[in-house]
Amino acid sequence: MKRNLLHVSMFILIIGVTVGTVQNPFTSTYLDSMKAQTTMVSKMQDNSLFEQLQKKAGEVNKPPINAAVDRVWKAVPGYNGVELDVDASYKKMRGLKTIDDKKLVFKQIPPKVKLNDLPPSPIYKGNPEKPMVSLLVNVAWGNEYLPKLLKTMKEAHVHSTFFLDGSWVKKNPSLAKMILDEGHEIGNHAYTHPDLKKMTNERIREELSSTNRVIEATLGKKRIPKWFAPPSGSYRDDVVKIAAEQKMKTILWTVDTVDWRNPDPGRMAESVVKKVHPGAMVLMHPTSSTADGLKRIIGGIKAKGYSIGTVSELMNEQRMIAKPPVK
Repeated sequence: MKRNLLHVSMFILIIGVTVGTVQNPFTSTYLDSMKAQTTMVSKMQDNSLFEQLQKKAGEVNKPPINAAVDRVWKAVPGYNGVELDVDASYKKMRGLKTIDDKKLVFKQIPPKVKLNDLPPSPIYKGNPEKPMVSLLVNVAWGNEYLPKLLKTMKEAHVHSTFFLDGSWVKKNPSLAKMILDEGHEIGNHAYTHPDLKKMTNERIREELSSTNRVIEATLGKKRIPKWFAPPSGSYRDDVVKIAAEQKMKTILWTVDTVDWRNPDPGRMAESVVKKVHPGAMVLMHPTSSTADGLKRIIGGIKAKGYSIGTVSELMNEQRMIAKPPVK
């Protein structure tokens, strides 16, 4: 009986010591230290690869760019920085002698100051480091050319931002829905295409709010615009502030097709492509010239290595990989 009791006591003692060892903070620290040493030894054994990754990081790492109000270009959105995750990349390549670019792991670093942190200010372009261009289509007339514009964009897998005149939406709800159904972004272009710079603040508010109401009624609450394009680009500070009160940012442009003058489509396309740059916003309307020249504009922009996206895509901080220009 005593012998059995002794055996049970010893068994309980052994279990207690084992559990205590596992839960002991000194033991945990020791085990963590052993893991770290094992990783370090592994890196030392494959020192060449680890050093290559550290060198690569020095070549590719880029700091984030804060959004800022420029004296000339007004509000300019920020742009994420990028860093090579050396440890994560090393784990994916362990055992290799040289870097496999396909296995590199990157992480994006957001800027401290973003577009929403800036005071109300017009926006003429995206961040100049972002290899993307936006097409701005202001619509208050030109119904006959819209189907061809939409078809060209669909075939090229391009989405744009269409700024709609409120009275136009009210008269043409089916065309407004067609634009939305094709995946394009909807913006506010005031209600009666007025010169807002000359209007009272009360009239400005009504022009913008009326347009948002008719867009909501026609396309749904989720489609209320967050971007506003003043007709003819005419504005004053009050216009920008009132748009901001209605939770919209004011959008202008960097490249103008001047398509309302009915230029030769080929020459117009050539001029636009020559002027576009990273972050550019191209102004156009549903005209005969744009309908016939849009395919060449899109092709030329892509050939320069730029993607084409909506205003929302251009304004976000997400970093993109630049595509090599087509020679």
